[in-house]
Amino acid sequence: MVIDLIIHSSDDGFSSEVPSIKGCESWAHSEDEVIDKTVEIVRYYLKLKETVKIKVDRARKEENLIIYKLIFDK
Repeated sequence: MVIDLIIHSSDDGFSSEVPSIKGCESWAHSEDEVIDKTVEIVRYYLKLKETVKIKVDRARKEENLIIYKLIFDK
């Protein structure tokens, strides 16, 4: 399964969203921290076990947006 993770950078930190999962959003001071928090939320929403590995692959950057792909087997 592959889903998009969109990170918005701003002056006060980073916010993230997973458009395909309603309500899956997070905020943190650093990009790495917001990715980690969002991956935890994705695990919760999709009821994934800790043994399921989620690969985070940076796809592209557009101005203040960074788009990642979360890749895993469900």
